[in-house]
Amino acid sequence: MGQVGSSPHSFFATIKKQIYYTFVINKLVRTADPPSSLISLPPAHPLDHTRMALSEEEIRRLFRIRRTVMQMLRDRGYLVGEFEINMDMNELLRKYGENMKREDLLISKAKTNDSSDQIYVFFPEEPKVGVKTLKTYTERMKSENVFRAVLVVRENLTPFARTCMSEIATKFHLEVFQEAELLVNVKDHVLVPEHQVLTTEEKKTLLERYTVKETQLPRIQVCDPIARYYGLKRGQVMKIIRPSETAGRYVTYRYVV
Repeated sequence: MGQVGSSPHSFFATIKKQIYYTFVINKLVRTADPPSSLISLPPAHPLDHTRMALSEEEIRRLFRIRRTVMQMLRDRGYLVGEFEINMDMNELLRKYGENMKREDLLISKAKTNDSSDQIYVFFPEEPKVGVKTLKTYTERMKSENVFRAVLVVRENLTPFARTCMSEIATKFHLEVFQEAELLVNVKDHVLVPEHQVLTTEEKKTLLERYTVKETQLPRIQVCDPIARYYGLKRGQVMKIIRPSETAGRYVTYRYVV
C-alpha cells in the first residue's frame, strides 16, 4: 500500500526502470549463444527436402510418367526395347532401388537408324528448375555431343531459366514437359487418330504429287499436344489417318507452324 501513496515522480521512475530492464533482458535473450545441444547439429541444406527418398505415391506417379516417356521416345524413332516400356513396378524398384530419386531416372537414347542422333531425358529434383540446373545439363550434353533433351519438371522453369533456354536454342533443343502432362499417353486417347511424321523425302513427294506449297496445307500448331509428343519442329508435316465409314480410312496432312 506504501507504493500507492508514493509521489508521481517516484511511480513513473519505477515504471521507466521496469521497461528498461525488460528491453535489456530481451536483447540478451536474442543475442545469447544457443544451447550446447544445438551447436553440434549441422546446418540444414537448403535443398534437403529434394534429397529425401520418394514416397510410395510419388514412385507410382513416376512409374507412369517414365512409361509414357519411353513410349514417346519409341514413337519418335529412338531405340527403345519393349521390356523398357512393359517394366512393372517391382522391376522398377529393383533397377533404381527403394530410395530412388527423380534424377536417377535419367534416360539416354539414340535413333534407331542413326546412333549419332541422341537425346537425353532429365528428371530435375527441384520443383522449379533454375539456370544453374540448365547449365549443368547443357554442359553434360555438350561434352557428349548431344544437342537434344527433354526436361520432365514437377512444376515449371523459373523466368530466368526460360530466358536462358531461349538464348541457347540455337545450340540445344530443349523440350519441357510437366509431370502431369505425362501421366497418360495423349496418343492413346480414343478420340486421337493415328499420326505419322513425314520424312523430308516423303514431304517433298507429297508436295510434288498434289502440286501445292507446304503453306497451302492445313496447319497444326507446334504447341499442340500431339506435335509436342512427337517433338515436331516448324516446317514438318504430319500424316493423319482417321477411320471412315465409306472409304475405310480418311487421310489428311498438317503443316507444323
